[in-house]
Amino acid sequence: MCVTLVTVGPAAAAGPVGDCTATEGAVVAVDFGPFGGKVERGCDTTPTTGYELLHDAGFTTEGTQHDGPAFICRIGLGSGTQYPTTEQEACVLTPPATAYWSYWIASPGTNTWTYSQYGAMSRKLKDGDVDAWVFGGTDAGGSTGKPAFTPDDVRAGGSTGTPGPGSTPTAPAGEVDLAAAAAWVSGVLEDGERVVDEGAGTPDYLLTTEAAYALVAADPEHADIAKVTAFLAAHTDDYAYPSGKDGAPDPAAAARLALLAEATDADPGDFGGHDLTASLTGSVCAAGPEAGSPAPGCTAKGDFRNAGYADGQALAVLALVRAGATPPADAVARLARLQCEDGGITSILIRPGEYCDGDPATTGLAALALHEAGGQEAAVTRAVAYLKKAQREDGAFPGYTGSTTGSVHATGFAAQALRALGAPAYADAAVSWLSREQLDGGGFGFEEDATDPVLYPTGPAVLAGAGTDLARLTTKRSGPTDPPATEPPTTRPPTTGPPTAEPTRPAGEGPDLKKGVAYLTSAANLRQGQYYPVGPESPRADFGLTIDGAYALAATGLDNDKLRGIVDFLDKGGKDGDGKTLQDWTGTGTKYALGGSMGKAALLAEAVGRDPRAFGGQDLIAGLNAAVCEKATPAPDRSCAAKGAYTYAPSVFSQALAVMAQVRAGEEKAAQEPIAYLESLQHDSGAWPSLIPATGDSDVDSTAIAAMALDLVGGEKAEKAVAKALAWLADQQLSDGGGFPGAAGNSVNSAALAIQGLSLDEERYASRIARAQKFLAGRQNSDGGFDVAKEGRRESNLRASAQAVGGATGISFGTLERSLDGTTPQPTPSPSTPQIVTPDDPAGGTGGIIDTDGGGSGGGALASTGVRAGAFAGLAALLVAAGWRVVVIARRRAAVGDGI
Repeated sequence: MCVTLVTVGPAAAAGPVGDCTATEGAVVAVDFGPFGGKVERGCDTTPTTGYELLHDAGFTTEGTQHDGPAFICRIGLGSGTQYPTTEQEACVLTPPATAYWSYWIASPGTNTWTYSQYGAMSRKLKDGDVDAWVFGGTDAGGSTGKPAFTPDDVRAGGSTGTPGPGSTPTAPAGEVDLAAAAAWVSGVLEDGERVVDEGAGTPDYLLTTEAAYALVAADPEHADIAKVTAFLAAHTDDYAYPSGKDGAPDPAAAARLALLAEATDADPGDFGGHDLTASLTGSVCAAGPEAGSPAPGCTAKGDFRNAGYADGQALAVLALVRAGATPPADAVARLARLQCEDGGITSILIRPGEYCDGDPATTGLAALALHEAGGQEAAVTRAVAYLKKAQREDGAFPGYTGSTTGSVHATGFAAQALRALGAPAYADAAVSWLSREQLDGGGFGFEEDATDPVLYPTGPAVLAGAGTDLARLTTKRSGPTDPPATEPPTTRPPTTGPPTAEPTRPAGEGPDLKKGVAYLTSAANLRQGQYYPVGPESPRADFGLTIDGAYALAATGLDNDKLRGIVDFLDKGGKDGDGKTLQDWTGTGTKYALGGSMGKAALLAEAVGRDPRAFGGQDLIAGLNAAVCEKATPAPDRSCAAKGAYTYAPSVFSQALAVMAQVRAGEEKAAQEPIAYLESLQHDSGAWPSLIPATGDSDVDSTAIAAMALDLVGGEKAEKAVAKALAWLADQQLSDGGGFPGAAGNSVNSAALAIQGLSLDEERYASRIARAQKFLAGRQNSDGGFDVAKEGRRESNLRASAQAVGGATGISFGTLERSLDGTTPQPTPSPSTPQIVTPDDPAGGTGGIIDTDGGGSGGGALASTGVRAGAFAGLAALLVAAGWRVVVIARRRAAVGDGI
């Protein structure tokens, strides 16, 4: 589609697009087409968040009265008219699903739009990012409603210099003979425990670790693994502490030993008489030569002292992540700075301005480490693009720039990274080439057509052939593995009522709930111990997310004092830093009463033993009873979708929460029509749709919550509906790792809710639940938080984390109970307590896109437009604040309920 453009006048706050390049600054484009305007763009040379980008680029926004400025309802250019106008949309509550500003994003070097699963206030921008806002609608997965223009159409200076991937290799299928490889490696060992170079009298510890890695990958039960591990533990001082037992470690050696300990279920905190994790954390350089008197072995700030090369830096970062420690930010940033312009990563610890020449082996290892550390998605994306471009048609990788010879060592590390980073076809081609290079005895040579096996390249080749890598290598099971995690509690602390039997989980296969709770209750996340804000710099509470967090704490029972802090805040009215209260959020007693919000708040009160008839200064149950619709309201009144629906409850999630709250309050009679309506929405397949009125889709999250509600209701009809729902849920589980499909892909939210749903019949679905638990463990980060989805960036998200922590317990919202007896009131912080927040190419033609800094009449081109509100019927919401506050379509997937 061709985008025609007009010139508009400059906005006072606009950042001239010419000031941004493809690698410096961020660009945003807004499509005013539905209002008779054109595509406008602007830039921010120092990008922070998507919300600030809009304003710094010269646009103005207005939120809804219910959710505040973070909920973007209108957008205008400079001093021009904001759209939709007040005649078209009141912006009191959430706008309809077919008429809202949808948010799209593109990373540097990419030319496709992604429907943002992060709100504009939560999206942390980096140089080269591109955002777009389009008025209209989209479906749950963001597969419709995309911008009519590409990121390159609006990107400053055109496309970035990020290398494009080469064509997918067409190598024939092939597999590494792991049994032969294990036999060869075992034959190299002396006494089954060490490697000694030919003609040498002392062990080669580095090659001994490589032998151990290869054996773990090829045969996790091989008898020599224990011998090699014991030998290296006994010689830890000799290998990793060359300056003496109490001296500084060799970081590469310490990291190798820590990775072996983690792979063999040993303790890197107590290996060979050393805490390897503490040694690594304590050996990061505070400064480089620029400080005037740097410590020996420090080439720059963030180096692991005496690491020497990039592989040592990467191994140390990886070892800390696997040990559950957070790698020092300076160390991760130092590794990322070793990336060259073409996306490759150099093997030398260069300083800024020095010649940078990457190679596939270093790039593969470093990209894996950066991915696992999190927060470096741009660098990882560029590294993957570099690897794809560097790969030969036959699947091999050269060892260095300019080489045309395939390197076994480089191909092994590149294949490990490509598989872990979502490029399995490229990894398969690399393994195919490796299989053809495997020698008769089972080992590998350095390069293609080699005749002599060598241990150094054999290790990486065997890991690649086994489908694993140093981040996931383990003796626990064969094949591709998920990161190990600790076992969730199998017993529930005392509650105020009869405890619900909690499913017994296989040891070590679920997420670490203690770490998850620590993440949710950290001072950086839980503001003043009372609520989660809608954005890092906003004083406004995200009441829906705050209740989600409280649900999670109630389900685990791991921090009841912090749970009480949240509950007391809400029960006392929940007045946030912006003066908004819980009543403002629920609308109780007003003509805009939100059934789902009232149900969600009431359900929390019931779960913790508070009175839902006097919670937050409101009678939530009376409000719910009054919110039951007697009939559908005709357009444009969107308050009632149908008889038995609740007012302003646009999703199955909202309906189910409100039903559970009424039933738990003893209002079964008042809930009869809502229960009947919820039952009527179930498809013949057993699934429920996401929205009300039903849109015909089938949704995991909605099906799970509806099943919980009807399980609480009970009775023969409800039992049959629940059984059908659980059977459908089980069938939706993905073969790739045990997750479930959601709006963001292989979704953490959906997997957690599915666990809760399937746990209604734990005995029947035990294996499905266990697989989903493993999936959640694999998406938990070192800070205890969880990713939004497997396909998304490796970054902890509060909403996904709240649902993951609570969902992993398997406890239904219908039976959730947690006594606050024995807890103490939390200190009430002063409202004036400051909140400290730490924020995370040549210009060219625009292809006809309008720049906000262009000449003209100050945006008058849009002044005469007008679109009637009747053209935008439907029901949903654009929630731009934290994480999942995107659209009601995606919102009902958010933790527990709709973003409500």
